[in-house]
Amino acid sequence: MTDPQFPKPFWQTKPLADMSADEWESLCDGCGKCCLIRLEDEETGEVHNTDAHCKLFDSGSCECKDYVNRKAVVSDCVILKPANIKALKWMPRSCAYRLLSEGAELPEWHHLRTGSRDSIHEAGMSVRNATVTEEGLSEAALLSRITLWPGEPGWED
Repeated sequence: MTDPQFPKPFWQTKPLADMSADEWESLCDGCGKCCLIRLEDEETGEVHNTDAHCKLFDSGSCECKDYVNRKAVVSDCVILKPANIKALKWMPRSCAYRLLSEGAELPEWHHLRTGSRDSIHEAGMSVRNATVTEEGLSEAALLSRITLWPGEPGWED
């Protein structure tokens, strides 16, 4: 039974599709991993993250420099929606959208649980100040930049 004095937070009670735009946007933990350049192995279909980021990503703030117009500026930018999140298998395993779509809980470092937008960075789960821009990098250069990130398969603490 839920205590009416302490109701459950919206992410524990609402399906993703029923969240308001503000609730949906607030789920983003600000890790920056979804803004990384990914390479897909044509033979296996396996997707690899690099340490190169989209040209609109600000590595210091872990935010898009032009969030509102991102799709117009970067045509292959994927706009996350409740309807497409389950199909995006490349989304970070630590991503709140992915976790909630899979029925999991938000991690203890998520800002909606801690009250601090810095908690993800303090926990070492973001890519803040650890990436380079994709601009000017060849495909061969990108291959040498494949990186395992915290919270992803193969990561060793």
